[in-house]
Amino acid sequence: MSSDPWGRVDETGTVYVRTADGEQVVGSWQAGSPEEALAYFERKYEGLVVEIGLLEKRVKTTDLSAKDASAAIDHIREQVDAHHAVGDLEALKVRLDKLVETVDKRREERKQQRAKQSDEARHAKEALVVEAEELAQSDQWRAAGERLRALVDTWKGLPRLDRKSDDELWHRFSHARSAFSKRRKAHFASLDAQREEARRTKERLVGEAEALSGSTDWGPTAARYRELMAEWKAAGRAQREHEDDLWNRFRGAQDVFFAARSSVFAERDAEQTENLKLKEELAEEAEKLLPIGDLKSARAAFRAINERWEAIGHVPRDARPKVEGRMHAVERALQEAEETEWRRTNPEARARAAGLTGQLQAAVDKLRGQIDQARAQGNNAKADKLERELEGRQALLDQALKGLEEFGG
Repeated sequence: MSSDPWGRVDETGTVYVRTADGEQVVGSWQAGSPEEALAYFERKYEGLVVEIGLLEKRVKTTDLSAKDASAAIDHIREQVDAHHAVGDLEALKVRLDKLVETVDKRREERKQQRAKQSDEARHAKEALVVEAEELAQSDQWRAAGERLRALVDTWKGLPRLDRKSDDELWHRFSHARSAFSKRRKAHFASLDAQREEARRTKERLVGEAEALSGSTDWGPTAARYRELMAEWKAAGRAQREHEDDLWNRFRGAQDVFFAARSSVFAERDAEQTENLKLKEELAEEAEKLLPIGDLKSARAAFRAINERWEAIGHVPRDARPKVEGRMHAVERALQEAEETEWRRTNPEARARAAGLTGQLQAAVDKLRGQIDQARAQGNNAKADKLERELEGRQALLDQALKGLEEFGG
């Protein structure tokens, strides 16, 4: 018979292992010596020790699931409970029990972790839904569309929730995207309609602009082109493939007209500059008639100058007041001379002037006689009063005499 601290072999070859509950039969050994029997079953024990050690390591260092770990523990425990090895089986049971505790702890940690991840995923998806619903009302079509596509990618990277919650949130998220897509489609459909209307309007404007490009009615045509430009701006943009071509035609028609007008105006400006030079020479010639001496010859000379003046065309607008003012000054001098001559040679006016002068002279003579009489009577107060009245009548008489002189009287 052979034995060691954890087992023995009896004389019949039966192998026993010592446990807390007493000896347990391990098996029967008939192939060799009792020592070989104990060594065989001790090796089986060492195999269990190694297997448990490997499982402990996997549980601690890998992501072995709790289910798989429990299955592995149960498998080893069955072997330990079957008493098919010689060794400290109780120590193995203790290690297995601790391993169960570790697995249970890991299971709870993972459960809490999954709950936390699920909660975080729920909040994250709810936040995505809220943002998507806000974006669904946006008119920033490109930016909002790009952001919604990014939200989809973010959604795909998040863990799934329970089916009901995930489906409800996805329904809201999907509905927001669909609403935005529907609004954007309607917007661009409306925009396309507006651009088509703008294209038709601008084709009409181009047609009129091209028809006017050969006009020589410079003022009204230029004004109409300004109106066409205002209508063009108010029409909005046409489709991109039409806009540039229509604008080039519209602008080209205007360029043809305004280039022709500029050429004509340049010629006109040169002609008006020459006209100004000629009129300045005539104004200088007219100014040499001043002061008026012989009214008849001055009038004839001015008439001849004015005929040559009228034959000359327009001058630059900004120079017109000055040069015309010089001619008007000479013309006013002639008119004043004519009025003076008319008064001088008008018999009725001369008679009225002579009559007024005679009346004033008689009044003055009468006042002088009254003054002399008052002085002689010693009535100086009356004489002083009459002298003041005489001063006024004398002034009127002097003025009348001066007017009479203009008639050569």
